Amino acid sequence: MRQAEVIGQLAGKARVGLADVDEAAGMLRISRRQVYVLLGRWRAGEGVASDVLPGRSGGGRGDGRLSDQVEAIVAEVVAGRYLTRQRRSVAAVCREIARRCHVRGLPVPSRGAVARRIARLDPVAAVAAREGGGAARRLRSAGGVPPEVMGLLEQVQVDHTSVDVIVVDERHRPPVGRPYLTLAVDVASRCVVGLVVTLEAPSATSVGLCLAHAATDKRPWLERLGVEAVWPMSGKPRELYVDNAAEFRSEALRRGCDEHGIALRFRPPGLPHFGGIVERLIGTMMELVHELPGTTFSSTAERGAYDSGRKATLTVRELALALALALAVACYHGRVHEGIGRTPAGLWTEQAAAQTPVTVTNATAFLVDFLPAVHRTLSRTGFVIDHVQYYSDVLKPWIARRDKLGRFVLRRDPRDISRIWVLDPDGTAYLEVPYRTLSRPPISAWENKAAVARLREAGRAEVDENALFGMVARMREITDTAAAATRWARRDPQRRADVPQRPGPSPQPPPPAPQEADHEGSAAQPFEVIEQW
Repeated sequence: MRQAEVIGQLAGKARVGLADVDEAAGMLRISRRQVYVLLGRWRAGEGVASDVLPGRSGGGRGDGRLSDQVEAIVAEVVAGRYLTRQRRSVAAVCREIARRCHVRGLPVPSRGAVARRIARLDPVAAVAAREGGGAARRLRSAGGVPPEVMGLLEQVQVDHTSVDVIVVDERHRPPVGRPYLTLAVDVASRCVVGLVVTLEAPSATSVGLCLAHAATDKRPWLERLGVEAVWPMSGKPRELYVDNAAEFRSEALRRGCDEHGIALRFRPPGLPHFGGIVERLIGTMMELVHELPGTTFSSTAERGAYDSGRKATLTVRELALALALALAVACYHGRVHEGIGRTPAGLWTEQAAAQTPVTVTNATAFLVDFLPAVHRTLSRTGFVIDHVQYYSDVLKPWIARRDKLGRFVLRRDPRDISRIWVLDPDGTAYLEVPYRTLSRPPISAWENKAAVARLREAGRAEVDENALFGMVARMREITDTAAAATRWARRDPQRRADVPQRPGPSPQPPPPAPQEADHEGSAAQPFEVIEQW
């Protein structure tokens, strides 16, 4: 800056004499020749202070002096040996370069020359090649800003996590393992609109349950939990923003979103900060979960000598109650959020007064649209899914035209497969169809799958429905009465307890006496009556 001040004044003179140059040299304590150099730089530049900075040398130190053949060997070895997940050291790379140079009769570059070329690599690409994309994420820029969301329920983010706490069985209170939590958060208000705790791994069903919880009034749910609290955050989202997990790309979720006009949008791969709102909420909830008995903490080092299994006291229902009270209702919604500068509850109340969210009155009908879908053809005896037959009188009008109707779309709740929902050929409504044999008990999809596997192991080449339900009954007896059951075996009865129970089949009246009549004149009998007769 001092040189620019002096040289600038000197360059502004119409004629620069020797006395002027000597005066400038004295002020800057440099030689006369250096003053002329600075003056030339100033006049060749734009008249700014940086014009007097020295330029970079066109050769010498810093330039490569290796031949083209050696440079090619160095580049080849660095790409094939250094930029790999094996993460070879610089010394190993130098040894391979030296070996190849000796074979070709070329001079061997020094270790410093190789190290300088490695240092000039793109840091992001180098770390990604050696350690993976996750390790390189800290070196990348934010990669853009997610679109701003202003309206209530304009965008809802959904994600899953394994809860850092061990739950116990409701009857005998032994530990059964860690449950899973599915959360839905409104981006505009930061309010939790959906919450589901289950022992099952994340799936399309857990996503549907969370959406049904988000879209319906939560007062009945709170009453079933015995909670006297207010949780008004409910409504059908206009957009669902999720990651690229398999359960979010299922046909069930896609069809359900299409049916209810919910846009399904996925985060850009490799940019988790686009879902940072729900990710941060999960982190906040896990911090509070660490205060509950039976917590596993975030790591074994943090857990230390704490015996999570022995300290566990909460059931799945009680954990859901704790989350609803301590997280969603009290601690979270009523606390000032750093991202919005207000409480989520206050912002929701203000925006809901301007535009009332659209809620769903029939939670079951809404959930059906998000259940896993299967495709089956219709036969005279109804539908068969996983060796179980389903029939209802509502199918009769379609049986005669089944060859023209093709395959039907069926939906089934994996927690209770005693009924299915059949989409009518017009695609306008789902019709409920129960077991063909109504006396069968409700079972789950995982019980069905386990029973079929047991029958296969026993050498049954063909699995029939009677043998299937007989095996399920035996499996339930074993898991319910075993004195020293393992943790995973104890999860089975707890899974059945988590499913909302429906009333069992009513006693069947005695079958009527058979009557001889032609098919056209006889009254149609239900299949179960004919089967019993």
